[in-house]
Amino acid sequence: MEIEGKIIAVLPARGGTSARTGNAWKSQEFVIETFDQYPRKCVFRVFGEDRLNQMNIQLGEVLRVSFDIDAHEYNGRWFNDVSAWRVDRNVGPAQPQPAPAQPAPAPMPGNNDVMPSSTAGAPQGGAPIDDLPF
Repeated sequence: MEIEGKIIAVLPARGGTSARTGNAWKSQEFVIETFDQYPRKCVFRVFGEDRLNQMNIQLGEVLRVSFDIDAHEYNGRWFNDVSAWRVDRNVGPAQPQPAPAQPAPAPMPGNNDVMPSSTAGAPQGGAPIDDLPF
């Protein structure tokens, strides 16, 4: 999945040592706000020091974030985990696209009469003759 928006918060990096493997780990969370009519905010996590250095996400940047959603259970409660795996910086705020131009209606078959000009049928005084019934 993907989301586009502006980074509005960069949370402090967290790290530690895995109890299972003994390896060091590092992760950081970021908050992105979309450019929709009703902007949405989403917090996503980047896991791994190498990915953090590669992505180098900064406050105020406009990004397209590719992410996965997963859920895990802890003490009988479920939690969502939104993990970013790629960022693209070549995006901008969503701009409305102009509606495609509508073609002019085609003339009705057999109705090729030319509309009279506003001065057609006007007396020499210059005022047009009003032929409307009301």
